[in-house]
Amino acid sequence: MTDSLPPGGAVLDDDEVDARWAHTWRPEQVAERLGGVRTPWCVAAGWALDLFRGGPSRPHGDLEIAIPAAGFEEIRDRFPELACDAVGSGRVWADAGAEELEGTHQTWFRDPASGRFLFDVFREPHEGGTWICRRDDTLRLPYDRVVERNEGGIPYLAPELVLLFKAKAVRPKDQRDFDGVLPLLGPERRDRLRGWLERVHPGHPWLATVGDRATP
Repeated sequence: MTDSLPPGGAVLDDDEVDARWAHTWRPEQVAERLGGVRTPWCVAAGWALDLFRGGPSRPHGDLEIAIPAAGFEEIRDRFPELACDAVGSGRVWADAGAEELEGTHQTWFRDPASGRFLFDVFREPHEGGTWICRRDDTLRLPYDRVVERNEGGIPYLAPELVLLFKAKAVRPKDQRDFDGVLPLLGPERRDRLRGWLERVHPGHPWLATVGDRATP
């Protein structure tokens, strides 16, 4: 992803976006279609926390998955009937081409017949099999430390990384997610989360409740 957005793009108001996301897919629907892909992928955001918990905690307005950017075409090929719209800074580029994909990191997969958005793909920075945090490119981890799986085999982003991303601009649902998941994190996970928060969001209010241990 570049530092500047591509030209054009349409602005959708919040009501239209909400209406078009009203029939979002569930993780198992995407997982069924992505069985056997070589590209590492995982459910992200609020759904990832529910997969970690082992059950639903709240309604979800959308479904986000994360992949290494270089694997996007393999993922896209599994959904030939869907359109791909690039998204960034409140704008949407319908049927995104190379320029729009290069200048953004989100892609909304859309049913072209109904106009409904079904799931969101984050195209993440990486170097080979090493995941790179888009908020701090010095934070790098092998994918086997980034991706976990629930009992049904659905891959999800490690909960401490989900909370790190939610820490940037805490909304009420993010605070509820933090409050609900933190008690489920063992000392090692808390240690990692605290270290990453200190690194990416120094002084964040969540640091006071994560614990005293810190990642070296």
